Amino acid sequence: MDQFLNDMEKEKPIRFTSRQLKIATDNFSTLLGSGGFGAVYKGVFNDETMVAAKVLHGTSDKRIEQQFMAEVGTIGRVHHFNLVRLYGFCLDKNLRALVYEYLQMVRLTGTAKGIAYLHEECQQRIIHYDIKPENILLDSKFCPKVADFGLAKLCNRENTHMSMTGGRGTPGYAAPELWMPYPITHECDVYSFGMLLFEIIGWRRNLNVQLPDSQEWFPRWVWKNIESNGDIGELMEACEIDEGNRETVERMVKTALWRVQYRAERRPLMSMVVKMLDGAAEIPQPSNPFEHLLDHNSTIVAAGISSSTWKDDSEPSSSVVADQSKLVVETPTTNMENCEIEV
Repeated sequence: MDQFLNDMEKEKPIRFTSRQLKIATDNFSTLLGSGGFGAVYKGVFNDETMVAAKVLHGTSDKRIEQQFMAEVGTIGRVHHFNLVRLYGFCLDKNLRALVYEYLQMVRLTGTAKGIAYLHEECQQRIIHYDIKPENILLDSKFCPKVADFGLAKLCNRENTHMSMTGGRGTPGYAAPELWMPYPITHECDVYSFGMLLFEIIGWRRNLNVQLPDSQEWFPRWVWKNIESNGDIGELMEACEIDEGNRETVERMVKTALWRVQYRAERRPLMSMVVKMLDGAAEIPQPSNPFEHLLDHNSTIVAAGISSSTWKDDSEPSSSVVADQSKLVVETPTTNMENCEIEV
């Protein structure tokens, strides 16, 4: 921890005392929200700067210490207008807290530019691991910002894969590989962002746990509907989307289907996702993202599209699409469905 604090002095986040935070938050009187690791309180400093103080539970808990170091060690090093700003932290004996810029607690389905910056522009790549609506906030000008870096990891650019122990992220948004004993890449954030986009399209959670068990998972319903009908007409009607938005919705649907591909190497880079959404890149017809949900004894055919395909060209080359190989699903269907549809 001493070495960590020495490193942070170079990065310039301010170290606050518990007394300073108690004064700024009026003794932690205005609760903004709470979660598994702590509670967030509204505060105001003497210069009228509004802040959100995230007070972590259990100061001696090893997991809390890891989350504290993860957040300060990642977001404390970077600056981007689509990332929430960390002003500083408190590391007193009885109080561990993170002090962020205050943002409206309005939730939005993310920003591709902020995630692309973490993956592709930082000196060390940052993988967020927990992209979901609750972690996308709006500032006073309705600019979306990515927040909550408690599960984030730094990795060197030459390391394309990371090994992990135990699952990360939130079921329903976490990529399937996060629940398996396989190496992880930054493409797991791309998957989560795709799930967020589906929720924008459908104006609802991808799965409503209050409805009967027979309810169909929305992303899979979208794919089956497009596969059978060839267009988004039924989707537009079901989601009560105005016909004037058809072109935008079609672009969003195709982009989302590419993001949630089961095989991580098929997912586009976040910088390409930005181009897709901005209309600066043509979007090829997506392959089936849910082929793994077939009977696990079945043999299925998959196009070998890799993430490198997306780096320079706006669509996959014909040689890549033509290169097909048989893929046998090794994971039982029931396990994967449970991982992906719980929210």
